[in-house]
Amino acid sequence: MTNDRGRLRTAARRGGALTVAATVVLAAAACSGSGEPTEEESVGGPAQLSVFAPQGPEQDLATNVFTQQLSEQFDIEFSWQTTTWDGVPAAEKRNIALASGDYPDLFLLIPWVDQFRPADVMRLGQQGVALPLNDLIREHAPNIQAALDSSADLRAMSTAPDGNIYGLPQLVECYHCSYQAKLWMNSEWLEELGLDQPTTTEEMREVLRAFKTRDPNGNGEADEVPLSASVRDDLIPYFMNSFIYDPQGTSGNNRSTLVLNQGRVDLQANKEGWREGLRYIKSLWDEDLIDPGAFTQNPDALQQIGDNSEAVILGSATVLHPAIAVTLGQEDGRDKDYDPVPPLTGPTGAAYAAYNFPSVPGATFVLTNKASANDQVAAIKMLDYIYTTQGQTEGIHGEKGVDWTDPEEGDIALDPAVEPLYKVLPAEDEGTPRNSKWEALAQYNNTLAYRNAMVVPEDIYDPAGYERRLFEATQLYAGKEDKAQVFPSWGIWVDPADATEMAQLQTNIENYVTQNSLAFITGSKDLDADWDAYVQGFEGLQLGRYLELQQAAYDQYLTR
Repeated sequence: MTNDRGRLRTAARRGGALTVAATVVLAAAACSGSGEPTEEESVGGPAQLSVFAPQGPEQDLATNVFTQQLSEQFDIEFSWQTTTWDGVPAAEKRNIALASGDYPDLFLLIPWVDQFRPADVMRLGQQGVALPLNDLIREHAPNIQAALDSSADLRAMSTAPDGNIYGLPQLVECYHCSYQAKLWMNSEWLEELGLDQPTTTEEMREVLRAFKTRDPNGNGEADEVPLSASVRDDLIPYFMNSFIYDPQGTSGNNRSTLVLNQGRVDLQANKEGWREGLRYIKSLWDEDLIDPGAFTQNPDALQQIGDNSEAVILGSATVLHPAIAVTLGQEDGRDKDYDPVPPLTGPTGAAYAAYNFPSVPGATFVLTNKASANDQVAAIKMLDYIYTTQGQTEGIHGEKGVDWTDPEEGDIALDPAVEPLYKVLPAEDEGTPRNSKWEALAQYNNTLAYRNAMVVPEDIYDPAGYERRLFEATQLYAGKEDKAQVFPSWGIWVDPADATEMAQLQTNIENYVTQNSLAFITGSKDLDADWDAYVQGFEGLQLGRYLELQQAAYDQYLTR
């Protein structure tokens, strides 16, 4: 798959060059950056905007209510090239479109489905395929400009080293997503056994032992699973942070252990603290306190444990949020029994939380050189509306008065300290969702302030109050990251000439860390006899070169 994509990217470069050559007049006008339609284009009627976008299973973007609203509001006639929410086919379809030269005026993507990486954005910009948006934003998009002016993170993600904005990313400041490495534990079992929630690594060991041996579910069988996880919600980061700061995410979007060590980019996975963290996790594994499938099963298999129909058997899980492990709204109420356990204090006093900037670097809004000047203006004005509170709420949640409404007296925002802005209404029909919104396709200015201003019920154990449950849980982790070591990967741009090398080195190193960590935990490698060879193995993977490339990109980040 990697080689196929590499060939597609090569073909895209060739196809892009041919397209520019074949449409030199249009490309020259588009790349001028004025964003102003010519007289001929101005009298041409509505903008004719072809859009490539992922489409949800219950969506029809062509007939969607929000699509129709934007069409009327900005005088746009849309034509859609859609793909599914399945990331691999979506990426392949996007790459094929670019390689063939038959690509649309606008790519409108969703980060967790597929998007352009920073190096892809730079490459397409240098080829003239992706248009610079700077002047269009400055002249036609005051809300986008205000967002860029007020958010250093958004500027860093959006602005290429040459100063151009060739595409815009989604800014989604999901509070609970910022601290992914959480652990959720069955509080009902703690109460049944007369135990307190653990606060140290040794107390955790004692609790897991009790879950395994003292029959907390009361069925007389030794069927309890003290601790589990999945390949997506990794078990290692939560426990590793009691020994050494580990910035890894648990939801698949950050497998890197890169940190800043006195301002220099460095790797954690070859440090002594990493070995001691693995040693602790191995000790839990050796006592059968960890589910044998924790490192290999998919999320569905984890949820089958949590939802076991015969008895509650899951004691704890390292998941971003509890519904990943236990379905909400169960008849026996078990989904209400899982509460967050704050970072554990390890033997040397470490008790970190892993911080993950929740937005993904790259671009989801990319205008191409196929768009006329009239199309460009219409598209950027459309996006600028989505950057407003009303535009975003309509885009994500649907029609006002049907899908959402203004807050009422007594309503409380997710963050009780702020005034509520909007209230999502329950669906009238439990059947097929209304085709009234773009959902994640419209999450562009999804700031922390906006998210925290949503009305959420106060009962955190009611499914309707779930977001508040996550908000309050995250307060137990927030601020416990080692801020001095946080590497701002979301603002890093790699030179396209180095991008392929960087990606290959990163893949090899991260796979090496993952595979060897599992080998040390399960005992196929020995943490004493094999550790030095493991550390030396990074030399063969060119760790020095990888850190050199990352350092160069970081140094450039500091100058922007």
